[in-house]
Parts: sequence; C-alpha cells; structure tokens
Amino acid sequence: MGQSTIRLTMAQALVRYLCSQFTEIDGARVPLFAGVFGIFGHGNVTCLSEALEAVQDRLPTWRGQNEQSMALAAIAFAKAKRRRQIMVATSSIGPGALNMVTAAGTAHANRLPVLLIAGDTFNNRLPDPVLQQVEHFNNPTTTVNDAFKAVTRYWDRITHPAQIIQSLPQAIAAMLDPADCGPAFIGLPQDTQEIAFDYPEVFFEERVWAIPRPRADRDALAKAIAALKAAKKPLIIAGGGVRYSGAENAVADFAAARGIPVVETIAGKGGLTHFHPVHCGPIGIVGSTSANALAAEADVILAIGTRLQDFTTGSWTAFSPAAQFISINAARFDAIKHRAIAVVGDALETVTELDAGLADWRAPAALLPHAKALFAEWNALLDSHQAITNAPIPSYAQVIGVMNKTAKPNDTLIGAAGGTPGEITKGWRVKDPNTFDCEFGFSCMGYEIAAGWGHAMAKGGEGTPIVMLGDGTYMMMNSDIYSTVLTGHKMIVVVCDNGGYAVISRLQQFKGVPGFNNLLKDCRITDKANPLHVDFVKHAESMGALARHCESLADLENALNWAQTTDRTTVISITSDAYAWVPGDADWDVGVPEVSTRDSVNAARESQIAIRAKQRVGV
Repeated sequence: MGQSTIRLTMAQALVRYLCSQFTEIDGARVPLFAGVFGIFGHGNVTCLSEALEAVQDRLPTWRGQNEQSMALAAIAFAKAKRRRQIMVATSSIGPGALNMVTAAGTAHANRLPVLLIAGDTFNNRLPDPVLQQVEHFNNPTTTVNDAFKAVTRYWDRITHPAQIIQSLPQAIAAMLDPADCGPAFIGLPQDTQEIAFDYPEVFFEERVWAIPRPRADRDALAKAIAALKAAKKPLIIAGGGVRYSGAENAVADFAAARGIPVVETIAGKGGLTHFHPVHCGPIGIVGSTSANALAAEADVILAIGTRLQDFTTGSWTAFSPAAQFISINAARFDAIKHRAIAVVGDALETVTELDAGLADWRAPAALLPHAKALFAEWNALLDSHQAITNAPIPSYAQVIGVMNKTAKPNDTLIGAAGGTPGEITKGWRVKDPNTFDCEFGFSCMGYEIAAGWGHAMAKGGEGTPIVMLGDGTYMMMNSDIYSTVLTGHKMIVVVCDNGGYAVISRLQQFKGVPGFNNLLKDCRITDKANPLHVDFVKHAESMGALARHCESLADLENALNWAQTTDRTTVISITSDAYAWVPGDADWDVGVPEVSTRDSVNAARESQIAIRAKQRVGV
C-alpha cells in the first residue's frame, strides 16, 4: 500500500510546509515561522503569492518598502526572539533579490536566522533571456541568486518540485543549529513554482523543532577547569552567544559565586543590567576604561559565546600575550581562535558543568572589588560627559543620557552604524535584560529603522523600540517609518543631525587625511558655508509619523516623554556635535598609507606601526 499523497504546486507545498513547523518559547508552542515580509514581482507574484494569500490567517504577509530593509526587519525580529523564531523574506527575480544580499551578509556576520526566498529565471530556459535576467555567456546555470552563496549558511535552487522534501528540513536545521546559525536561501525558478506534484502527506505533518544544546567534551572541560583554578586575575567576556543560549542568569550566578568580573561584547551587551554586581562594562575599541584595564591585567580570559571580533579585542592589542583564553562556543570555528582551550558546547550547559567542576574554587577575594572600583570610575566619566551643560550643540553622550533617563525599563535601544554604536555601547545603561540591539557584526547602515519594525513585531507592545541614528543613516534607508505607520508597529526614532558621516570623518582626520567627502561641508556641494540640512520633521510627517525637532536637551526630554504617549511611530530630530565623543582607550588596526607627501599621514603611519607591534599573534 503506497503513501497517501496530496497534489500541490511546488509553491503551495513550500508554504504548507512552513505553516506546519513549530517551536517552543518559554513552554508555549508557537509557529517557527512567524510571518513573511514580501515585495512581489514577476518570479514570486503569480505562484508564491497565490499560496501565501490562502494562508494569511496562519502565516501573515507584511509588505515592505525595500527588499533590503524588509529582510533587515526579519533579522531584527529573530534577534529579539533570541533565534527561537524566524521570519521569511521573499522577493522577485533580479534586482529585488540582489537587494537582499546586504541583509544576508548582515545575518551571516551576526549568526542570525532568516529564510530568504527569491524568484529565479526559468529552469527550462525556453523564454530566455527574461526580464531582469543577467546572462552569463559561459555558464547559463548562473543567475544573480548565486550571489547569495557567499553570505548564506544554506543555499539551494529548486529545479524540481520534489527537491523541497529534502531541502526545507535542511534549511531549517541550519538556521536553528547554534554552531551554523545564519541565513538560508531558496531560489525558486518561475516554471518550477507552477508545477504540480504528488507530495506525501507525511511531509506536512506538524513538527516541533527544538534548538540543540551540545555538551562539551569532558577532556576540554577538564583543561578549562584546571586553567581557571590556576588563575589569579580571571575575566569573563560575555558575548551574544550567552543571550542566544539563554545563559544570562547562569553566567551571572557563576561569576558572582566565583568572584569573577564580567565584561561584555557589543552583541553581549544587555545580557546583564548595567548595575549588576558582577558587570564591569563593555570591552574593546568602543568599550569602557574599566573593561579594557581588566583585559590588560587578566591572566585567564573565559570568553563565552563570542567570535572575538576586532572591536572586542582591540585588534588583539587588549590582552597580555601570555594570557590564556578559554573559549566556550557552540561553533568550533570560533572556539579555537588564538590558542584558546576550545570548549565546544552550548553556553548554558557548559557553564553549568564548568561550575560543578570547580567545586569550592574562587578567584582571589580582591579581584571583584578592584573591578567594581574601576567600573565606578567609568560611570563617573560617563556622568561627566552626559551632564547637561550650556553648550550650544549637544553631544551624542548628552543625547544618550536624556534618552536613557526617559526610556522605560523594557524599551529596547537600537543602533548600528556611524557614531552611534560607539556612543551607545559606552553610554547606554541597560535597565532590563535583553533590551539592547547594536548591530555591529556587519555595522549595516540602514539596519536601524528596519530593525525597529522587526523589534516592534517581536515585542508585541511590551516596551517600545527606540531607534537612535545619525542623519547619514536616516538618509540611506528610512521607508520603514511608513511601514510601521501602515502596520501599527510603533517605534521612537531619534535622529542626531551632525552634518554628515561624522564618525568616519573623525577616523579619516585622525589618520592624517583632511576632512573629505564625509561631512556635508567637506563634500562637492554648491554652498560649503551653508550646506542644506534635511527637515526630518516634515519628511517623517509626510510618511504619516508624528515628529518634533528639538533645539535643546530640555526640548529633547520633553519630546521623548511626549513620544512615550503617542499612538504611532514618532520621530525626534536634534542637531548634535560632530566633534565631541566619549573617549576610548583601545587600539584599532586600520590601513594607513606606507608612503605619503603629508606629514600628518606619515605620523599616523608611525602610530599604526606601534599599534601593530602590540598585537597578540594568533595561530
């Protein structure tokens, strides 16, 4: 007796399968795929949209304004859900698909799941070349969708309707694997989508997916325990993997019981609240003086759930060359970096086993009080930079201080590019766990407003996303202000207008190059003395948002309090200082010309050589 089958088009079968997948969050059974962001065109409108329209009560489809931004919103949703629930983003053929490549890179760099589905050219090639097809003269199987291969964890092109039976479970497994987590891409040729096939009914049975928690190797764990027991000045670096594992409390309790200070990466910020007894600040190039001082002193560094990016390590100048790393990570690739004792496993399970293995061992009693004293000095420095003054133009730090004061504990702060990441990583004092999202794995300009939409969906009204960005990023991608007004997903957007790309101008000039093509006044424009500034209030209002411009920090506080009471997305703009920054004390390795006619560049080159001399050499 054969299997029972159901005859569906490939597109219908794909959608039916997505609707049959579930997961559990805090004990509640929920759909694994919470919805679809879609912009339809030829390649996904005639077949895939037909299938999605029929299930919109179970798998809601939201129309984006730009393929890149809707995929970024999907990424932020997954981040807010701590990788436990996934959104789909679908586009048409050609430019629509390619617009999502940047978002795929953002998800890949940040190890975040999103399912990207794009139309593709005809598998039978009979009508070739079709509209928007990019032809490769020596390889007719290549389409623009091959561009996704460099920025996805799983990639497939469905050339026969039966292939989704094998492909879709593999795509989901890749997105949910803590070690391989990242975006999955499925290309759907137009003619394959339309074909009907007798699918086995068992393919559509409901399935509840669980995220695996791999245990560490016993020998590796024993080596880690021995190294910690020998440590005099241990330090914990908590990365994003701590949050995705749900290990925040376990790490905090472990650190408190063992007397070890905890510093955080940009992705890890928000796992602990700012004033938690073991929290000692963010580490690295945009980190705190307290965390960086502890890193320089540490003899054993327990790195949990971090890929040790250069902004965390100060381009590997932040640590003693003799320091021993212990790296707890679900991904082997990350765990073995820099001669670490690699403990490959889930953060929650591994920290629990590490704690049991340490028995009654504690770090020297003076270590944590010393760390908290350094952190107190850092907080005093923040206070001095965030203090209200009579300066005619407020600094980022002052704006952040007012925003922090008026934010509710469960509001989520969002940033990504420009001067914002450094300033919010240093200056935002997290009130509730998991209320901070600074996308700095890719530092993708344009993430911020789209991410606000994704966070608003994920939060479901429990707190408001607060997006902070500069004028440059606002100009790059702002259309999801309109999306949030249309869909009723409120956020607060604070635009700091500092006249261009101020932070990259800062780096440019710091390395000896005169200001050039970054600040508006340094660009090729008609009136350098009086460059035109955008009226962000009128622009936001034209998209249906409420908006207000602020002339002072007092105005800003009033506007932020007002924004908490509004019924829709609210945009607030304020002129900010392009030259005032909270100081940092970590080094960064960037390319500086080896030969130049400028004395300023030659001096910067010598400084860069000195930085590289301090780098810890990995293997």
